[in-house]
Amino acid sequence: MSVGFFQVPFPQNEPVKEYRPGSDERTKLKAALAEASSNTIDIPMYIGADEVRTDVQKALVAPHNRHQILGYYHEGDESHVEQAITAALNAKEEWANLTWEHRASIFLKAAELLAGPYRYKINAATMLGQSKSAFQAEIDSACELIDFLRFNVHYMTEIYSQQPRSSAGVWNRQEYRPLEGFVFALTPFNFTAIAGNLPTAPAMMGNTVVWKPAIQQIYSARVIMEVLKEAGLPDGVINLIYVDGPVAGEVIFNHPDFAGIHFTGSTGVFQQIWKTIGENIHLYKSYPRIVGETGGKDFVLVHESADPKAVATALVRGAFEYQGQKCSAASRAYIPVSLWDQIREYVLADLQAIKMGTVENFQNFVNAVIDERAFDKITRYITDAKNDPTIEVVAGGGFDKKDGFFVEPTVLLASDPLYVTMCEEIFGPVLTVYLYHPDNIEQTIELVDQTSPYALTGAIFAQDRYIIERVAKKLSNAAGNFYINDKPTGAVVGQQPFGGARASGTNDKAGSSLNLLRWVSARAIKETLVPPTDFRYPFMDAE
Repeated sequence: MSVGFFQVPFPQNEPVKEYRPGSDERTKLKAALAEASSNTIDIPMYIGADEVRTDVQKALVAPHNRHQILGYYHEGDESHVEQAITAALNAKEEWANLTWEHRASIFLKAAELLAGPYRYKINAATMLGQSKSAFQAEIDSACELIDFLRFNVHYMTEIYSQQPRSSAGVWNRQEYRPLEGFVFALTPFNFTAIAGNLPTAPAMMGNTVVWKPAIQQIYSARVIMEVLKEAGLPDGVINLIYVDGPVAGEVIFNHPDFAGIHFTGSTGVFQQIWKTIGENIHLYKSYPRIVGETGGKDFVLVHESADPKAVATALVRGAFEYQGQKCSAASRAYIPVSLWDQIREYVLADLQAIKMGTVENFQNFVNAVIDERAFDKITRYITDAKNDPTIEVVAGGGFDKKDGFFVEPTVLLASDPLYVTMCEEIFGPVLTVYLYHPDNIEQTIELVDQTSPYALTGAIFAQDRYIIERVAKKLSNAAGNFYINDKPTGAVVGQQPFGGARASGTNDKAGSSLNLLRWVSARAIKETLVPPTDFRYPFMDAE
């Protein structure tokens, strides 16, 4: 499929609203929060043309106020998974044959709706359902999702315009067909933008999708479906179901038309999915595409030439924004002993100024972790650290789940660089620091590289350019997204395509054309304009 002469203008990143006191956007977001909080909503599944309701309704609660019921979703079973697959397959031919410009128009319209009339609704839903602050919701559910939709349209046109050369008498062209079958999108709780991108990216390339979000993100997933429906997405292109993971997997991974999975979630789940696909490979019509981004144990390596205040700010933001529930969150830091006193002082001053509480109070920097299961897991690490004589609790360490799942930003100082919180992903507001002697920088670089099985994000803080280059080269495989004098979080679509390798995933770079290429199957076409009519070649002529 080629794009002719039409080109989509290169998109610009959606401007981030700041929600300053007295601003119009602050007033509108407050109103959206109040409206959402005052209504307990009914959330159906979306399968084909139907809003599907079942006899099993389950409550969605606000993590920061566990007594507040936001709505009830209708839980499905294996029959609803089958219905969603059937709806996707029934919609496939017409959707795949729709010209790319008209597919693009739907997602561009969705971006405009999110930027305009749905901005405060999607942000409020993300704040209430996932316990994000106003700023964290703005950069996620509004700006990043808008950017995914706009930039992916641009990358789609770039892919379609890549055509082969043609020699004399021949016209060569290349089609970028959607995959044969349906795509399964399995999405996480922590980013509304990721939950929106994982089903829409394959759909944009002509695929039809079965989408299962994390339960904790259903509240904002419903708004995404509202936007897509209003933008004109045809029935059956994306089918949203709320089914237990193993139940969905049993149906999907045994289906002959399973064509691929777009995944963000835990490493264990992803590895089990990969294993299941491998065991079932004989069942499928084609080899499924497996695209996944999983965990991280993301590092900040500080050199003695670094600016201590810049390091402290990066650690506080990188480790504790959205309660550390980012796969890119800074969770292990390597700091020279010569800078520790200064950095510690700055970090402690920042943490003393931080407020923690509900999302409705915009002065709160920290809100709740996502649910009780996460709370219990995170606090076990903290409790074990408190009871370990080799660990110093530098800051935080408190937690409470009476009214909401609140965990204080916690900084641990470990004498052992292989202590458990230096190695294992916690997915919460816990930062572990290891101090090294400046003369041991080379050994510390090796330690950073070898400590974790993950390779998602990492950062170096230094003013010494020789050190920056050496670290960047030696840690070339330790992080798919590498930051110089910046926190290891906050990748922007179109600027820092996101993804890591090793145990962190397939590194297919969401927010770039590399990801969209995984959702097409190319067909090369050669047309000979005047076919030969004699089998003989000139070398066969008589002397």
